[in-house]
Amino acid sequence: MTQPPVPRIQLNDGNSIPQLGFGVFKVDPKQTERIVTDALEVGYRHIDTARIYGNEEGVGRALADSRLSREELFVTTKLWNDDQGTQSAFDAFDRSLDRLGLEYLDLYLIHWPTPRNDRYVETWKAFERLRESGRVRSIGVSNFLAPHLQRLFDETDVVPAVDQIELHPYHQQPETAAFAEEHAIAIEAWGPLGQGKYPLFELPEITGPAEAHGKTPAQIVIRWHLQRGHIVFPKSNRRERMAENFDVFDFELDEAEVRAITDLEREGRVSAHPDEVH
Repeated sequence: MTQPPVPRIQLNDGNSIPQLGFGVFKVDPKQTERIVTDALEVGYRHIDTARIYGNEEGVGRALADSRLSREELFVTTKLWNDDQGTQSAFDAFDRSLDRLGLEYLDLYLIHWPTPRNDRYVETWKAFERLRESGRVRSIGVSNFLAPHLQRLFDETDVVPAVDQIELHPYHQQPETAAFAEEHAIAIEAWGPLGQGKYPLFELPEITGPAEAHGKTPAQIVIRWHLQRGHIVFPKSNRRERMAENFDVFDFELDEAEVRAITDLEREGRVSAHPDEVH
């Protein structure tokens, strides 16, 4: 059966982004080309990588070999903390673009605010210039909390198109999400399934809808993200799991099911706090 098309989220800069993508965090660089090729064959067109992942080259080879037109693809990468600053950001962007083998990026993100280093405002101004050059269509941030975003609003000109944050049922960051919504910043959820660090798939709020809809617990959580308006990109090294994660557009959770999962919030961060990453 042909899958319905992946919905697109309209960004505040006039561009749009596929709501479901494929992430390559912790994907072995030696396996990246094969894994991304599998993802593209399954139907994913939105690929999320980063310089620090060390696998931009593999992503680029898979994209080049796919024979998909550039317009069909949406590619994101991220500037690592050591590269923050004006000229260093320009140089890092050039290197990422070269490794990916692309003429332009769809989305470029500041990976972490690293507030102790106090360079994210300067870096954002460099991002604004990159966007003006046409070599990246949208610019955004990752792991920025409301105070970091507010400072960008106060000291720069362009509102980020997205904020990519840790977000899963135990840790939904309602303050950051509300701030982003107020300013038309799209939320991307990384670690959308909790990275296996708590028994998410055993909770009745997940297993009940899975049984009711004939879906897996992972599909239920991904569907919850989609209905909450998040952009989400689960990762897997296995083609069958990639296909399973993609098969989430033929059902809907009802209002009570969505609310029950949302009510799981407990400030259960499973990764580093943004103010502590440098």
